[in-house]
Amino acid sequence: MTILFICGSAQPGKDGVGDYTRRLCGMLTTMGHQTRILALCDNHSSLYINEIQEIEGNKIVVYRIPVSSSTKQRFIWSQNILNDFQPDWISLQFVPYSFNPKGLPFWLPSFLKKLKGNHKWQIMFHELWIGMDSGATFKSKCIGLLQKKIVLNILKNNNSIINTQTDLYQSKIQALGYNAQILPLFSNIIKSVESNSRTATDEFELRFCVFGGIHYGAPVAKFIDELKQVLSSSKEKRKLNFIFIGNCGVAIEEWKKVFLDNQINFEITGFVTDSKISMLLSSCQYGISTTPYILNQKSGSLAAMFDHQLPVLCVARNWTVKGFNQERFLNLVNYQNIESINEFINRKFIASNENNLESVAIKFIKGLK
Repeated sequence: MTILFICGSAQPGKDGVGDYTRRLCGMLTTMGHQTRILALCDNHSSLYINEIQEIEGNKIVVYRIPVSSSTKQRFIWSQNILNDFQPDWISLQFVPYSFNPKGLPFWLPSFLKKLKGNHKWQIMFHELWIGMDSGATFKSKCIGLLQKKIVLNILKNNNSIINTQTDLYQSKIQALGYNAQILPLFSNIIKSVESNSRTATDEFELRFCVFGGIHYGAPVAKFIDELKQVLSSSKEKRKLNFIFIGNCGVAIEEWKKVFLDNQINFEITGFVTDSKISMLLSSCQYGISTTPYILNQKSGSLAAMFDHQLPVLCVARNWTVKGFNQERFLNLVNYQNIESINEFINRKFIASNENNLESVAIKFIKGLK
C-alpha cells in the first residue's frame, strides 16, 4: 500500500505531529508499505525541498513546502507530488494551527478537494477546535466556531476514514454527523535498549517524573500536602523526589515554590536526548500529568510514560465539557482528594499494547482495508 501523509511541519524535534507522522511512517515502512510525508506549511524551511529523513533505521522521503508559499504555488507542488507518487491513500494529520498561525486555515478544505488522483482519504484529527470547555472565553468560543466550520467543510468535501485519539473528539465528530474511530496515540520517544531491562525500585525514595510542558492551574500545593499525609501514614518511610524532564515552561515556577516550601527534592533536566529521556523515565516509579483529565488521550508525554510502564496521576486544573463524561483510564488516576492518592500509590501498572507503535500501525492499516 502506498500512503502520502500530509502534516504542517516536518522539522525533527520541533513539531509533535511531524514527529508522530515520521515514526508512524517508519513503522509502516518496516511492515512493507510505501510512505512519504508532505509538510504543507513548514515553519522551519524557507525553500521547497525534497529530503530524506531517517527514523529507527528507515528512510522516509519528505517534501517540505515553506509556510510563506502562496496557495497557488503550494497546490502546484502538491499536485506534482501526487502525480509522481500516485498514492493509494492520503492521510491528513489535522491540527488547525499547523496550517495557519491563527488556527484558521480557511483555504484548506477547497485545497484538499481540488487535489486530483485515484487516492482515498483518511483524516486523523489530532485537534478539532478551541472553546469547547465550559470555562472558555467569548473570544475562544468565536474562534472555535470558525474552526468547527473548517472541520465540517473538510468532512463534507472528502469521503474519508476518520480517526482521532480522544473520546471527547470522537463524540464531537459524531455530533457533526460523522463516524470517527479511536486510533490511540503512541510515544514519540524511542525507548532505549537500556530502558527495556530496567524497572525502578527503591525502598528509600519515591521518584515521580513530570515530562514535557506543564499546564497551568494544577492544584500543586493541595496535592503535595495530601501526598505527604499519605506517605506519613505509611509503614514505609520513603523520601520524595520529582524529576522535571524537557522544556516544562513557565508553569514550573509554581511547582518549584511548593517544593522549596515543603523541602522536597527535585531535579530539572531541561532539554535532553530521547535516549536520556527514556533512561530518566525508567528510573521513576510514577508519572505526573498536568494535562486536563479528559484530554490525556492526546498527550504524547503520557504515552511515553505508559510506554515505560509508569502508572500516572493526573494533577490538573478542572477542565470540563458540557454533556461529556469521560470514562476511567486504564493506568491513569484523576487526582481529586487524598483518597485518589491512596488509590494511585497502591496501583500497579497494567500491561497494555494500546499505546504501542506497532499495535497502532496495525490498527491504522486495518482501518484502511
